[in-house]
Amino acid sequence: MQRRMLSREDEEAAGPEVEVRREDQEKINKFSRLHQRELNLEEQLQILNKEKEELEDISTELELVDEDDKVPYKIGDAFLQVKATKALRMVEASSSKMEKKIGSLEDSLSSVRDDMTQLKVDLYARFGRSINLET
Repeated sequence: MQRRMLSREDEEAAGPEVEVRREDQEKINKFSRLHQRELNLEEQLQILNKEKEELEDISTELELVDEDDKVPYKIGDAFLQVKATKALRMVEASSSKMEKKIGSLEDSLSSVRDDMTQLKVDLYARFGRSINLET
């Protein structure tokens, strides 16, 4: 591996070396943990939004079925035959619960992003361009 020497311009652009204090390292570590949490929450949101779309598709299909027809409805690992109207109510209830979960995750994600923004402000104020917190 070949080492690249910094040019004088690179050194001047980086500014004077700033000592990393314990509290700075704690902020950097916290930012890293928050970033991982953000990625996790985004993944969970993506999964829930996909499931919500699937529930909406199922709801649309159930509206096309005759009310008295029985349709298979999965509960756990078993399929039960229920009337289409009951299945539609159950799907709508599941969709409502899903919306609440999505709202809760979005609130958590917003809070994590706010915390990350504050840490970025603090760390960039202390280290300037010598730290890279872009995700």
